[in-house]
Amino acid sequence: MTYLPPAEFVKSPEALRKMHTPEEGRAYTRWLATNHYENFHVVSFLLPKRLHQDFYNVYAYCRWADDLGDEIGDRGESLRLLDWWRGELDAMYAGRAAHPVFAALGPTVRQYGIPRQPFSDLIDAFVQDQTTTRYADWAELFRYCKNSANPVGRLVLYLCGYSDPERQRLSDATCTALQLANFWQDVTVDLLKNRVYIPLDAMARHGYTVEELFARRFTPAFREVMREIVGKARELFVAGLPLPGMVDRRLAIDLDLFSRGGMRVLEKIEQQGYDVLTSRPAISKVERVGLLLGSLARMAFRQAA
Repeated sequence: MTYLPPAEFVKSPEALRKMHTPEEGRAYTRWLATNHYENFHVVSFLLPKRLHQDFYNVYAYCRWADDLGDEIGDRGESLRLLDWWRGELDAMYAGRAAHPVFAALGPTVRQYGIPRQPFSDLIDAFVQDQTTTRYADWAELFRYCKNSANPVGRLVLYLCGYSDPERQRLSDATCTALQLANFWQDVTVDLLKNRVYIPLDAMARHGYTVEELFARRFTPAFREVMREIVGKARELFVAGLPLPGMVDRRLAIDLDLFSRGGMRVLEKIEQQGYDVLTSRPAISKVERVGLLLGSLARMAFRQAA
């Protein structure tokens, strides 16, 4: 089997025609999860080995949907391919998986009883990225995060055996907060894609304009905009903090680490005076180690208590 990343795969008639077995699919998702150029550590050393392949399968689905939205280079073609991807999702739930990602994902979905909705919501978000570049207010932005970020947390919970509304609610708060922290960290990156995730009414409240934003003008008004939106993200992180205490210890450490890492990004933004237009706030390797040790200590203390 020839392994191709999504943007190349969809250009190969041979790859698109081939029917893949679950074994071939698992090999492909494992390859994609460990070789994609935009890869991060899909599984941590804390995650039980029995879950690694299932995480690869879910990651591959998300990676494909993301790349179909952002790596094709043509808005109309991206929309067509995302619609095709939704059709492949429907086929998998109907028991007709052919694509390697769905050949691998089907058994995972059946084993953990994962519903179609979070997968479909993610496609909705990537479609929205093709059609919406501005958000009027927090309500609009949160509706986007509901599809783009929250499904990922819910999928992780399903894989780890949790499907109750309370854990999902806390996960949603954490995932939305992580999405917001990423937006505020990457304001200038998103400008290059003509995307503004800062709510327009928040800018208007402080007398800052979209034109000033695209001109990269850091002003006292922009500082106040950032102060407001950083505060909103921090509120959501705090709201989701009880979740690690309600899951398995290994997952708890990962969840705590994600939350603390996101809050650290917010602190970095504050430390540079909210100026994310001049330089992108980033967490150093030393700081990441410190965050990991802190999460380990908190979980150990919680277990002892």
